[in-house]
Amino acid sequence: MNLLRLPAFFPALAFTFALTVHAAEPAPESTAPKLAVVIAVDQLRADYLVRFRPYFGEGGFKRLLDGGTDFQNAHYRHAITLTAPGHAQILSGAFARDHSIIANEWLDRDSWEMINSVEDRESPLIGINPGEMGPAAILAPTHTGRSPKNFHATTVGDELKKLHGADSRVFTVSNKDRSAILLGGQKADGAYWDEIGRFVTSRHYRAELPAWVAAFNAEKRAEAAFGKTWDRLLAPEIYDQVQGPDDVPGETANFGFTRVFPKKIDGGKAVLSPSFFDAYENSPYSSEVLGAFAQRALVEEKLGLHSATDLLAVSFSQIDVIGHSYGPDSHEVMDAVLRLDRVLAALLDAIDRHVGLARCVVVLTADHGVSPLPELAPGHPPGRVKGADLDAACARALDAAYGPLAPGELWLTRDNLAYHLRPAALAARKITAHDAAVVLQKALRAHPAVAEVFTRDELLAAPPTGDGVLAMTRRSYNDSRGRDVLLVLKPYHFLARATGSTHGSPNDYDTHVPLLWFGAGVPKSIRTESVGVEDIAPTLSALLGIPAPPLARGRRLF
Repeated sequence: MNLLRLPAFFPALAFTFALTVHAAEPAPESTAPKLAVVIAVDQLRADYLVRFRPYFGEGGFKRLLDGGTDFQNAHYRHAITLTAPGHAQILSGAFARDHSIIANEWLDRDSWEMINSVEDRESPLIGINPGEMGPAAILAPTHTGRSPKNFHATTVGDELKKLHGADSRVFTVSNKDRSAILLGGQKADGAYWDEIGRFVTSRHYRAELPAWVAAFNAEKRAEAAFGKTWDRLLAPEIYDQVQGPDDVPGETANFGFTRVFPKKIDGGKAVLSPSFFDAYENSPYSSEVLGAFAQRALVEEKLGLHSATDLLAVSFSQIDVIGHSYGPDSHEVMDAVLRLDRVLAALLDAIDRHVGLARCVVVLTADHGVSPLPELAPGHPPGRVKGADLDAACARALDAAYGPLAPGELWLTRDNLAYHLRPAALAARKITAHDAAVVLQKALRAHPAVAEVFTRDELLAAPPTGDGVLAMTRRSYNDSRGRDVLLVLKPYHFLARATGSTHGSPNDYDTHVPLLWFGAGVPKSIRTESVGVEDIAPTLSALLGIPAPPLARGRRLF
């Protein structure tokens, strides 16, 4: 029966019939996944998934690679490739110029103190006394407070909470505070991270630990690793073939470890002491405990079983710690990734049992890559740059241009690979910040390790589009937290490390990361076009049927 053909004198009958037909139709079932799982692996270079793939099991990385979409040419498009800016971008889709997380820590121009990216003195830690966390925390306990206060963007989780309220649950877990907090955004129901072997949170999220977190901590899983030996999973010859020799110049021997396998997890002490936890963080046992904690959160918080989509974000930090100590071509990195593969397999199995992977969408990426050890970089001399040398060159240039300072005066303060000019010194000599910055720029460009130097005025005038170093640096530059001069070192050069490696540059080895999608709504394919990590948030939002975060700069990938 076509209601449009009913006689005009039957409007009431037509309306009543339409209501009856509508009421008889079943309500459409939501097609959105029940659970979104975002996995970030700190310092996981994209090439690790190629190098180590023959040695993966079936249930971890290989399950995602074979069963979903592998974007093989995914990069960060910002220049300062550090943990906090990377994690801030993954689920916000925003760049530091908008979200304000410009580094792991930065100089606050009001106090002239360094502050942590997730520092909040009004949000003390829950689950630990700062006095237990070492000398720095004892001297400044208020600095241990943590929240997303400094993060000026919202995330996919925030959009879920905005749309669904308590019907969506958002939880993040990590070894690092900044990783958990910045993945969660402003409205996460819970963010947990590891402090000396215990999972803690802050008052921003709740007044006390949930009973299940306290019970997990009471199991003392970190302490159970004391005295264990970490050795390679496979025959040493395999690591030699893939990575080269176990002992190479430039590797770090610390935390009671030597530069070679095997390694005893005791911090170099016969009894359990604070140094043990440094060794523990450098061992695969920290990834295993975090994976177990994520599984516990999944069950205890009933993630994936609520009426709307839930989100679980897990950030594994141990690969980053190992990469800093031994570099990307080490036996230690290879073994840590192979062991993480097993942890991922167990986590994915648990999700499958609890929710069903067919009802989930999984994203795996990293926050940045890492440089090879300078000693192993072909055709390049070791590039270990002393910050004091850069500082001295800057001071000499300013003295030559404007005359030496009086005792106790300062021209500038270095902040990572950048400088803040001191307003008092400039004002006393009627010098503009622009003119002084140009003097610094010229002096720093003369340093043999420096590739490029940008002044604040140049960065503010630069468009945040394009692929060049200037555009990438502009995307890392926030107007309110910006420095007066920023420098970029030449490839395979970095600051203030006598051994080991690091990251933070716009070079491919730091920007190129994995991007794997798996599960509901994800086609099975290999994609080679260039994509950005900023594309994750709008793509995931589309799969979940929610608006993208408002500051997201990326595009939908499928």
